[in-house]
Amino acid sequence: MATVVNSAAEAISLIQSDQQIWVHSMAATPSLLLEALVERAAQLTNVSLLQLHLENAEMLTASYAKGHLRPRCYFASHATRHMINQGTADYIPMMLSDIPRSMRTGEQPVDVALVQVSPPDKHGLCSLGVSVEASRAACESANTIIAHVNPQMPRSHGDGFIHWREIDLAFEKSVPLPVVRPPPPDKVTQRIAQYAAELIGDRDCLQLGIGAIPDAIMSKLTHLKDLGIHSEMFSDGVVDLVEQGVITNHFKSTHAGTLVAGFVMGSQRVYDFIDDNPEVVLLDIEYVNSLNSISRNKQLVSVNSALQIDLSGQVCADSIGSDIYSGVGGQLDFVLGANLSQNGRSIIALPSTAAGGSISRIVPVLTSGAGVVTPRANVHHIVTEFGVATLRGKSLIERARALINVAHPDFREELERWLKAAFPG
Repeated sequence: MATVVNSAAEAISLIQSDQQIWVHSMAATPSLLLEALVERAAQLTNVSLLQLHLENAEMLTASYAKGHLRPRCYFASHATRHMINQGTADYIPMMLSDIPRSMRTGEQPVDVALVQVSPPDKHGLCSLGVSVEASRAACESANTIIAHVNPQMPRSHGDGFIHWREIDLAFEKSVPLPVVRPPPPDKVTQRIAQYAAELIGDRDCLQLGIGAIPDAIMSKLTHLKDLGIHSEMFSDGVVDLVEQGVITNHFKSTHAGTLVAGFVMGSQRVYDFIDDNPEVVLLDIEYVNSLNSISRNKQLVSVNSALQIDLSGQVCADSIGSDIYSGVGGQLDFVLGANLSQNGRSIIALPSTAAGGSISRIVPVLTSGAGVVTPRANVHHIVTEFGVATLRGKSLIERARALINVAHPDFREELERWLKAAFPG
């Protein structure tokens, strides 16, 4: 049975030097617990903070936390990106589906899980709320669970329930969850969305992320019928289509009638939508992102993004050169799953340029140090504001020509010159 304490500082009192701490991630980031831990950092040494993307975690950059607390990131966030590239935090490239397994097998030991949960219901069950992802596995593996009980945390259905007796220390405080609002779509985003939407049809089962492009794509699907969702996450655009009757999940091959994800992040509207909603289940990401569960859905369409793509079709999505920007995440999980799905399709959607149009995202070869998240053999459709390049089954020369056609016109001549030099015959 959980021991209830009066403050976050008391709650983290069980944490000791040399421990591996899992931090509940995404919109469920337990910021109050992290603040208390950073305040205590000088008393600790060699504490590792295992995490995915974190919201409201800027306190980790505090100078007095360095040398005492070291983030180990499966996905970089605003708070940790600079630290990783400066060498004061670590980046672990790993497919999202593999992370829970690494904890359950003991490959990645977890001593303490820091989580944010809903208050216990009449049965004593708390909920991980908006973010189950790998935190379910962390709670199963950890020797100690420390919880911030937040009355504003939704009670989600699925794998996120934790009984009050499993929690060791808890403190309660009501605070709003972080909201994420992508910028309104510009003309480039709208054109990308239009081309991507033309690849999606009735009864397709979708995986999309968060951001201006996914939301813009969703806004262009209002004419379709009976779409489904099986995705590592979803945001506001999905709620719009559910309310309009476009997303019904009726024809999904698995979990028919139910929207499946590993976490949600967006506005308060999304959090209210999942609260005690049995038509939405947030499941362990090892299951959600497994090739078996993805590919069992017919017509699975995955939509992901990239930072850079070379003319052979290699997709870099976690770094800008050797500087880490985000993470491997679930992109390859869903690209492979979509390829195995009956009538499935995978889409990588991105603007053709970066840095105000001065840099082409489509390049002859990836920048030195860039990480390949999706190999060229697995890429299907690449979408920019200039159209669709379909690469599946294409030779190196054919796919290079297709990618040049969707590159920004300002860079096509340069790309053509490279192609002619590389393949002079």
